[in-house]
Amino acid sequence: MSTPAAIPGDGRMRRIARFPLTWMLVGLLGLSVVSALTGGGAPVLAVVGAVAAVAVYRAVMRFVAGRPTPEIARAGARREALSGAGIGLGFVLGSALLIAAAGGYSFSWSSGNLLPAVLAVVASAVGAAVTEELMFRGLALQALEALWGSRVALAITALLFGGMHLANPGATVWSSLAIAIEAGVLLGAAYLWRRSIWFVAGLHFAWNATEGLLGIPVSGHVSPGLLTAEVSGPAVLTGGEFGLEASIVPVMVSLLIAVPMLVRAHRRGGLLPARRGGR
Repeated sequence: MSTPAAIPGDGRMRRIARFPLTWMLVGLLGLSVVSALTGGGAPVLAVVGAVAAVAVYRAVMRFVAGRPTPEIARAGARREALSGAGIGLGFVLGSALLIAAAGGYSFSWSSGNLLPAVLAVVASAVGAAVTEELMFRGLALQALEALWGSRVALAITALLFGGMHLANPGATVWSSLAIAIEAGVLLGAAYLWRRSIWFVAGLHFAWNATEGLLGIPVSGHVSPGLLTAEVSGPAVLTGGEFGLEASIVPVMVSLLIAVPMLVRAHRRGGLLPARRGGR
């Protein structure tokens, strides 16, 4: 039985498709379309968007990158997501309590029908966490890591993540730098340690949802929550109108969490050296 002749250019096209920057850009484009179509609507749309984002990511990795996707494996997904959520919950509650103890925050119960507000906060947090983690840790960090190693990839994706938030309401250069450190570095370190999108998405989800339910603006975005936060004192302590992320407190707390994660990632061989090349 004869073997079909190779189509001229097939090998070259495959190499181009499997070059890290190619599949990264294709994936980012696909996830951006999903986000544009499902963001800012009814809460159920945010959840639908998260499911669609996972499907698009899986398809890009399989058909363009030609890579397996253990980072979104179903096995152990619940455990990883809950573990990450526990860290995110502790991180935000701990930071908020420290600010409250210093006189920066005070809380009171919100009035009105709270169920729609809670559903909106939770659904929005699910959509943002899954989509953004697939973009930044699934696509960007892994692609840049394949080219230049884990440390460079972590630095670049952290700066990009902070820069993305410059367009948010009330954003400043400081707030974006703070997010680059407390979110970009922390979430990147969490991924390098666990190598699980579910772990970092769980952390990211709990972070956003807890802030929203406490009545604290989430990266400049205000939404009704279970509580109403009253802010007083200097913006460097409270984060001002932008919210918790622009406070120095979570920046310091995040480093206390991220550094041990990176140490553990290094010890288990999870940090790739520079110039390792595509995988």
